[in-house]
Amino acid sequence: MGGSADRAGRPPPPSPPTRGGEALAEGRWFRLIRSRYKLSRMDRLAAERMFVKVVESGSFAAAARRLGTGSGQASKLLARLEADLGVKLLHRTTRALTLTDAGRAYAQGLGALLDAFDELDTEVRNAARDPRGRLRLTAPVEYGALRIAPLLARFALENPGITLETQFSDRLASLIDEGFDAAIRVGEPRDTSLTGRRLGEAGMIVVASPAYLSVRGMPLTPEDLTGHECLLDTNFRDPKVWTFGNDRRVTVAGRVTFSSAAACLAAAEAGLGIACLPDFVADASLAAGRVVRVLEGQEMPVLPIHVLFPGGRHQPARLRLLIEFLVRALRAEG
Repeated sequence: MGGSADRAGRPPPPSPPTRGGEALAEGRWFRLIRSRYKLSRMDRLAAERMFVKVVESGSFAAAARRLGTGSGQASKLLARLEADLGVKLLHRTTRALTLTDAGRAYAQGLGALLDAFDELDTEVRNAARDPRGRLRLTAPVEYGALRIAPLLARFALENPGITLETQFSDRLASLIDEGFDAAIRVGEPRDTSLTGRRLGEAGMIVVASPAYLSVRGMPLTPEDLTGHECLLDTNFRDPKVWTFGNDRRVTVAGRVTFSSAAACLAAAEAGLGIACLPDFVADASLAAGRVVRVLEGQEMPVLPIHVLFPGGRHQPARLRLLIEFLVRALRAEG
């Protein structure tokens, strides 16, 4: 099976030995070719397809025509496949091609595998064009309801083939154990096994109602908060410590505690005290004048917002589509 060099500039594989001393010579031949002509994954797939077509059509020339190449390339691919496997698949004579026992078994199994591969390939390509299936998400209660829910409604309208199941909870669910495809998280991610895309950030602000401030007065420094009634949110690690710029920590106190930023905002609107909240929770209330900013010139922490998903695995097209949608939408909102 002589011929020209392959695309990598290597000479063609030498022909297998004649039948004299075949067992020993053939073993040496396979070891030589296998070391010099190791197939890449893509070349291996091309060689396997060629083998199946040769078996189906009965000749190298016919198989080559069906796959749009030359008979010399077909013969070369089969020789390299045999070398890679370390077994002879075909007996070649000038009159006919005959399958070896190994070749017959390989052809039977390989044909079914290639058919399944082609079906999967078609399915994935179709899914990329028209994603379908179910997506399960988890997101924090306030951020999920205020920012994520409206976006998911838009996404669902644009992608009728995707079923969305979203759980709003401030509990940090285990994605893999609980079967979630992705999680929206506010704050620095703690689970290093997850992969993330940054969606944006939320700034912390301090607010109170005009009615409360008219009675108790406006705090001028963070330390002034110690003389005020503060509304405590137990979603934070230490609800009684509010942090300002340069790691300036102030210990506050109050008689009203919630495990919800939205509830703290409602209490602030009612005049019960001063609340420290993510800005996205207070935006509407600030715009309506129900609360006003307190200590506006004081820098406060900024919380990153991510969409997280299990790493180290292929992501289905529907999940990739949702992630890109959320990234674009939330970055556009600023």
